[in-house]
Amino acid sequence: MKKLLLVLTMWLVMIGAAFAQVNINTATKEQLDGLKGIGPAKAQAIIDYRTKNGPFKSVDDLEKVNGIGPATMKDLRGSITVSGATKAADKDAKAEKKADAKKDDKADKADAKKDAKSDKADAKKDAKDAKADKADAKKDGKADKADAKKDAKDAKADKADAKKDAKADKADAKKDAKADKADAKKDAKADKADKKADVKDGKKDDAKDAKKDDAKADKK
Repeated sequence: MKKLLLVLTMWLVMIGAAFAQVNINTATKEQLDGLKGIGPAKAQAIIDYRTKNGPFKSVDDLEKVNGIGPATMKDLRGSITVSGATKAADKDAKAEKKADAKKDDKADKADAKKDAKSDKADAKKDAKDAKADKADAKKDGKADKADAKKDAKDAKADKADAKKDAKADKADAKKDAKADKADAKKDAKADKADKKADVKDGKKDDAKDAKKDDAKADKK
């Protein structure tokens, strides 16, 4: 019975030791630093070695790391392994995960705050641009209205000028027609006078010739 209790006790110790073991292939620097005989420098040396050469194939390979000899291995052998996970490792991983989650949450909050600030700045800028566009549109509308008014005024002036020119042309045409009529009447009167004068001169010449002929006949 005592022998059975002894075996059971040893088995429980071995189980406890197994659960307490640290996997030197996955342990963090902090986990390695917590091992007996390993400080920060040796913990970093272990990480540097496995990074350069790959995972340890056996616990004894740890002696290949500079600074770790048989005496250190004697203290470490029962608390390290090259496979599996430990409660300590799980606990650290959980704590690390929680810390990372907290860090990510903080970063997300910072990003959200930054984005909100950026969005607010963009919204403010957009509002300012919209106000400027509205002012420009109002200014352009006012300018267009003024141009339309000026064009209408110019069109009215052009219409008045065209009417005035048409009236002047009509007056000139009427004046020219009257002048032409007067000239034609004057020319007709002159032609009539000339014709009358020609007839008178013809009669005078005929009378003279007749008188001359009578005088010549009397002489015979």
